[in-house]
Amino acid sequence: MSRFLLHILFWVVYLLQDSLLQFLWVAPAIPQVPEGKAFVMAVMAGIAAGIPKMIFVYFILCFSMNRILKEGSRIWLESLYIILVFIVVLIFYRAIFSYYVYMNIYHGLLKPSPMFGGSSLLVALMDFGFVTGTAVTLHLLRKQLTSKEREKNLVKEKLETELKFLRNQTNPHFLFNTLNNIYVLARKKSDLTAEIVMKLSKLLRFMLYETSKTFIPVAEEIKMLDDYLELEKIRYNDRLTITFEKEIDNGAYPVAPLLLLPFVENAFKHGVSESRFDSFIYIDIKLREGRLTFHIENTKENGGAHPVTDNIGLGNVRRQLELMYKDYQLEVEDQHTLFKVYLTINLDSHAKI
Repeated sequence: MSRFLLHILFWVVYLLQDSLLQFLWVAPAIPQVPEGKAFVMAVMAGIAAGIPKMIFVYFILCFSMNRILKEGSRIWLESLYIILVFIVVLIFYRAIFSYYVYMNIYHGLLKPSPMFGGSSLLVALMDFGFVTGTAVTLHLLRKQLTSKEREKNLVKEKLETELKFLRNQTNPHFLFNTLNNIYVLARKKSDLTAEIVMKLSKLLRFMLYETSKTFIPVAEEIKMLDDYLELEKIRYNDRLTITFEKEIDNGAYPVAPLLLLPFVENAFKHGVSESRFDSFIYIDIKLREGRLTFHIENTKENGGAHPVTDNIGLGNVRRQLELMYKDYQLEVEDQHTLFKVYLTINLDSHAKI
């Protein structure tokens, strides 16, 4: 609902309750007037009396509050302005009752009270205080809610930007590794160079058009892994044994793109490419009722001196998991001759960024 309609609604509700109070106060004093007509009189009196109230309320909301909340404002000066404006609208308010409401709405049926009598001023003060206090409270509440919503949107934009950054890191990282493979084949003047370039173009097409989406079907993610493995097989020939087992009960299940590729890249970069002997990569993916289980292990050169780390690959995917899913488990085992990764994700636990 727009702010304009909210203001209209506020004044309509206030007018109704003010008119009802006016009717309950006036009706016993004019028993000769039918209740329906007395209520209409009360509504007309409420409208007339509402004009100075609206002037004062919007002076507070549109001018005084903005200056008071501003850093470095002079509170005493703003308070003086409020008092002066209140005196003016109070005189206007009492004048409306004395010279219009009693004479033209109630037609002299009510005995007019002194314009500046003690009881009249007290009632006016309470009347102004109630409507102004209510309006200021609602205004501050709306500003607080708006501020929280703005803060929430800023956090959302920050997380979306971070996620895009992480995925954009994965793309050139993958491209860099694959171009290295092409370079090796080109140096050998291999006839497979053209084929590997064609397969690379298919993968780049996937990354260009699919990775910008929040989620893709898990079948597409697996197909991309298949294409990547075919790309690598061309390079390693018989020196590498790749086993890729899949058990998927619903290929349409949505998954965040490029979550699994960094693990497969890591197996080649830190395992197979550094090994001088026959190597293997074993990959097993299962999807049952929305729970994705991913297991990959690869051989390492015996006696590697340094643990397997990859700030762009594994660190990247860890952060993506934190952003995208509430329920997941990631375990990495860096053994003497094997490197293993176990990942379990509840795909239904994806977070709304």
